[in-house]
Amino acid sequence: MIKLRHLAAASAVVLSLAVAVPPASAQWIVYDPTNFSQNVLTAARELQQINNQIQMLTNQATSLVNQARNLANLPMSTLTQLQSSIAQTQSLLGQAQNIAFNVQRIEQAYSTSYGSAAGTGSTTTMVANAQQRWQNSVAAFEDSLKVQAGVVGNIPTNSSAMTSLVSASQNATGALQAAQAGNQLLALQSQQLSDVVAVLSAKGRADALEQARVAAAEAQGQQNYKTFSTRSGYQPGNVTMFSGN
Repeated sequence: MIKLRHLAAASAVVLSLAVAVPPASAQWIVYDPTNFSQNVLTAARELQQINNQIQMLTNQATSLVNQARNLANLPMSTLTQLQSSIAQTQSLLGQAQNIAFNVQRIEQAYSTSYGSAAGTGSTTTMVANAQQRWQNSVAAFEDSLKVQAGVVGNIPTNSSAMTSLVSASQNATGALQAAQAGNQLLALQSQQLSDVVAVLSAKGRADALEQARVAAAEAQGQQNYKTFSTRSGYQPGNVTMFSGN
């Protein structure tokens, strides 16, 4: 009986151990709050770094786009138009008659027809010089009118160019286009100033030649009077213009 009891007790202990010990293939899941929190923080930091990199790449792309816009050329140019207007004005100035816009030509004309030369030479020579001076003045006024007409003709062209350039400047997509439009506007202004200088030069030339003609005529008149008053054989007397019945 005692052996049977001991055997039964041993069997119960073995059975309880068999139930208590898990099989070799089973695993225990252990939850560590501290480790889990650190993993979450690490993942959050990595995600933030990725977002920062994405934002940096976006900013760089935007910067490249803006640089491309700033470096874009202005799709229009008025240079040929302005050069044509300047060439036309220069051509009109180059067509100056008799006395051109040339220092040597002016010096030559004054030494032969104006100044002290107006009162020298024979009567025939002085008359010829007076006729030449008159022709110079008339031609200079004609030249002045031509230049003025040419400059007035440039006004519609300049107005169209100005409108186009202002519109291009206002619609510029970048700094380079705005700067190029501004430079062309300055070129247009320079061309207009050149036209003003041309008009003033032509008008000044005509006025100067006319004033020189008047001064030369006065010098020639004084010489003619001197020659006439000193001529021998002249006797003053009374002259009857009308006789009564």
